[in-house]
Amino acid sequence: MSEEILVNVTPQETRVAVLHLGSVQELHIERAKCRGLVNNIYMGRVARVLPGIQSAFIDIGLERAAFLHIGDIWDAHRNGEPERSIEQLLHEGQSIMVQVVKDPIGTKGARLSTQISFAGRYLVYLPQESHIGISQKIEGEEEREQLRQKLAQMIPPDAGGGFIVRTMAETAEDAGIQADVDYLRRLWQDILARRDCAVPCLLYQDLDLATRVLRDIVTRDTSRILVDSRETYQRMVEFAQNYTSEVVGKLQHYSAERPLFDLYAVEEEIEKALGRRVDLKSGGYLIIDQTEALTTVDVNTGGFVGARNFDDTIFKTNLEAAQSVARQLRLRNLGGIIILDFIDMDNAEHQQAVLAELRKVMARDPARVTISGFSQLGLVEMTRKRTRESLAHILCESCPTCTGRGQIKTAQTVCYDILREIVREARQFDARGYRIIAAQSVIDMFLDEESAGLAQLSDFIGKPISLQVETSYTQEQYDIILL
Repeated sequence: MSEEILVNVTPQETRVAVLHLGSVQELHIERAKCRGLVNNIYMGRVARVLPGIQSAFIDIGLERAAFLHIGDIWDAHRNGEPERSIEQLLHEGQSIMVQVVKDPIGTKGARLSTQISFAGRYLVYLPQESHIGISQKIEGEEEREQLRQKLAQMIPPDAGGGFIVRTMAETAEDAGIQADVDYLRRLWQDILARRDCAVPCLLYQDLDLATRVLRDIVTRDTSRILVDSRETYQRMVEFAQNYTSEVVGKLQHYSAERPLFDLYAVEEEIEKALGRRVDLKSGGYLIIDQTEALTTVDVNTGGFVGARNFDDTIFKTNLEAAQSVARQLRLRNLGGIIILDFIDMDNAEHQQAVLAELRKVMARDPARVTISGFSQLGLVEMTRKRTRESLAHILCESCPTCTGRGQIKTAQTVCYDILREIVREARQFDARGYRIIAAQSVIDMFLDEESAGLAQLSDFIGKPISLQVETSYTQEQYDIILL
């Protein structure tokens, strides 16, 4: 019982922090104006079919059309029939029931599937299937079979649909599993009753973050759930009494004056999670860079010199880095392709030990993860399933000064750009003179180090050049006024 969950609620957003042994492991943020779309079910309209990439754009009422690939169309693979092409399955203007499996990320629209599924506390319901599956995290074969037989007896003989047994069902009482079966089947009937709507329309919206905590995040290791909003606390208690009764006793209303996230230093962790550098206790550090296509993590020894020899120093730093990487991926909600550049290790046993440690700590991650071995270049490639935006994409935007590059031109570079621009202008226009309007740092450079260059240019073109500071300009911004 070493896990705690903190729920911080304001009218604008809900934030959830998952702590393990007092250390923040996960952060979830949901804003009232832009709730996530994952698991929502829509009646959409086919806007465009793209045979070349076997995909289609579906209008589900969002600003950008959503994307549906043929691999995510349930009808294309059922009953062992030969696979059909996208143009055989869809046509423009067709109405289609779809579910969001990935939120819009960056410039990409939402990713859709026609295979519908929705989760309860212990089960996932698959209304188009007929089989019973068991979570891979339930490993004992005897236990898996017992759960399968138990669930089969709870499903009415004439009921359609299949189920996947979630990990939390491992310790659940029969009454709780039966309640899940009844709830999920009733929910599907409600969805079917609403599908005769004006397309596009929303048929089902997933739970908000506060109630998803009770369904998806609470585990048997959770000792308590602290909620700092009385209204949200009461709503969560009501939900828990109806659907997750064993969780009710773990819910507590936090009413002290000190903010909940300040008390547990979560605000500080959020600030750290937005930085590139992550310091390790040993003195080493990680550099984490997130790009459009992938995330890279570079491991450095920094000031760590505590081991007996250099190989041991590297090994211990890499072991600590493996643990920190696992935490940072969850904390920042980083997904997609991830490249880990551990410090080079000549010892093959050390490599395998670091890899084993990484796999062990990543096994606690609820997201689906695959990890390859060390490549010939000493890199570890891995993937982590991404369904929602990363923490940085939720909380931050590209810097207007550097436009996301992470660096800006020096004042000297901008001075040389301006001098070249004046030469171009002088060849095209016969002005009486020129005025440079730029940031303070650029003007200071012209008055000091580049004063001789500015005077030489004025003599060369035979026209006076004046300077003017514009305090609102960034270092790269400037204007040249023809007088």
